[in-house]
Amino acid sequence: MENYLVAMGVSAGIFALMALGLNVIWGMAGLINLGLVGFFAVGAYVSALLTLKLHLPIAIGILAGTGLAALVGAIVALVTVRLKGDYLAIVTLGFAETVRIVASNEIWLTNGTDGLSGIARPFGADFSPVQFNLFYLCLVAAMVTVLFVFIDRLSHSPFARVLRAIREDEQVASVAGKHVLVFKIKAFAFGSAALGLAGALYGHYTSFIAPDIFVPLLTLYIKLALLVGGVGNTWGAVVGAIVVVTFLESTRFITPLIPGLSAVQGAALREFLISVSLIVILRFRSQGILPESPSHPVVPARTGAETQPAQI
Repeated sequence: MENYLVAMGVSAGIFALMALGLNVIWGMAGLINLGLVGFFAVGAYVSALLTLKLHLPIAIGILAGTGLAALVGAIVALVTVRLKGDYLAIVTLGFAETVRIVASNEIWLTNGTDGLSGIARPFGADFSPVQFNLFYLCLVAAMVTVLFVFIDRLSHSPFARVLRAIREDEQVASVAGKHVLVFKIKAFAFGSAALGLAGALYGHYTSFIAPDIFVPLLTLYIKLALLVGGVGNTWGAVVGAIVVVTFLESTRFITPLIPGLSAVQGAALREFLISVSLIVILRFRSQGILPESPSHPVVPARTGAETQPAQI
């Protein structure tokens, strides 16, 4: 039971990393990204391949996975620069599916649908399974803490105020002298880096990755986590991730109590219970458990004669 709770904690931490990355892209900049699992997969596969096939240190693999996910995020932002709303969502969803299909078909590189197994674990040989789980929980918690502090400070910076101005009215931000494209690319790259980091950590924890792990349902769970926690709120991203993982895991113990359910019916009932629970939360807390603070100014102010940066 203790191992199970620790594994839940690790999953919640990985969800929190993804929700924090999404909070920069969607919560601050207002960019609708349904390709989260694609960047998650990039980080996981890059780190796994570098450590498994090239025998590089795990730290380098994780850094490479994070960096390449950020680069891919910047490229996706450039390609979709003229897209907004539903169109951006559809394209990013297509990107995620493209990554999954490539991973399924490039057998020479990713081993296809059989996946990659035996991915190196940090200090895996030095710990027992119980000790490793506790160590990895501490490692993931440390990563979440570092990223949380960074994004929390970022959310009070001029950079975040520009992102919020773009979210509220892109044209006004542009008229104020802000390079909207540059800020969008930076937001996408930073958020994608967090997603890639989460993917790399996931691969080294489970020691196995396969294309069928990186399905759109995972993206929806992360979107729900941020919605429930509070879009635009750094604390909300973490709280929402914990709430969603708790719902996902706690419902495992409810379905066996109902007699006569097949495995498929039990899985469907789990999804139903999770959906109802989240709908109830959003019914009474429409802006999430921890809504975005109204104290963040987003009104751009700059004239042509000014030489100082706009206080956005």
